[in-house]
Amino acid sequence: MRNFYIHYFDASSDEAYFNHSRDFKSYFLRFDGDCAIELMQMPGIPKSKNDPRKQFSGLTHFAIQVGSKQKVNALTEQLRKDGFQVVSEPRTTGDGFYESVILDPEGNRVEIVA
Repeated sequence: MRNFYIHYFDASSDEAYFNHSRDFKSYFLRFDGDCAIELMQMPGIPKSKNDPRKQFSGLTHFAIQVGSKQKVNALTEQLRKDGFQVVSEPRTTGDGFYESVILDPEGNRVEIVA
């Protein structure tokens, strides 16, 4: 996951944090501006039973702004070529955003926004 966001979305990463007594590990990924995502791993937590291609309660998706329609198109095609699922093709939404939606390696819905 860490390498995915660094490679495709130009995130930078802090060093790993380990809490050995809880068998917990995390990284903070930082994007341009004030946005950060914490990736956490703890072996005892079960995987979601939800289908990531469908909407569900809880975190449904998050968006990463890439700056232009051309970048949305290019990144969407690169991710498809690299074997990632495109859930929603690039388009202008009803509220005026140009975006696509892909699934990251763990099945999280990620909007790629101009």
